[in-house]
Amino acid sequence: MPDWKRRNTDRARTLRREATPAERLLWQHLARSQAGAKFSRQMPVGPFFADFLCRELKLVVELDGFSHDFRPEADAGRDAWMAAEGYRVLRFTNRDVLENAEGVVMAIRKEVQGLKKQG
Repeated sequence: MPDWKRRNTDRARTLRREATPAERLLWQHLARSQAGAKFSRQMPVGPFFADFLCRELKLVVELDGFSHDFRPEADAGRDAWMAAEGYRVLRFTNRDVLENAEGVVMAIRKEVQGLKKQG
């Protein structure tokens, strides 16, 4: 029988409640499958929390704020772990979303369409 680990839903709730303005704005475009696939916010993926996750396509969308400038090796390690587990990670900066939400959403839609064609 496989080991079952309880998801850290309290942490996920906290992350959703404390979402950045960029995360809130992007969620307005991803909620209700508006990008062509169902996304969830602040979902546990292994030892990490994905800002946005499409389980069906194993697509993770990450928004990077100021704090990511100081730990690029942590992001690289996280991305490598995700790739090894079969996840595709798209990274955008908070500034990308706040200044060009339409372009970010178009890039996500394009990735969703490409992954669906592969599927």
